[in-house]
Amino acid sequence: QVQLVESGGGLVQAGGSLRLSCVVSRSTSSMDTMGWYRQAPGKQRELVAEISSGDRLKYSDSVKGRATISRDNAKNTVYLQMNILKPEDTAVYYCQFRRSTTAYDYWGQGTQVTVYS
Repeated sequence: QVQLVESGGGLVQAGGSLRLSCVVSRSTSSMDTMGWYRQAPGKQRELVAEISSGDRLKYSDSVKGRATISRDNAKNTVYLQMNILKPEDTAVYYCQFRRSTTAYDYWGQGTQVTVYS
């Protein structure tokens, strides 16, 4: 069973920054897909950023230019650096991991990010 543990969420003032981390309980590689999703109250879960095979990057339009996803396979960890945070970034942020050999997504338990103005 693969487990993902997120950290780094919290309360931050608009314009501030946060760095989210997600540690995967098994080894990861650059062939795997790792991502960050978020879900605000009353809304569907949406992709924030993804890093896939060969470290190909994808960002949602809402965070493009303000977010950076990266990973450290030596630490089995994916990061999400969020800058210039806005109140609309408030959500529970979930880490996602999909091993390159499967089509199954593993999810973390989520970490709350609250941005106040």
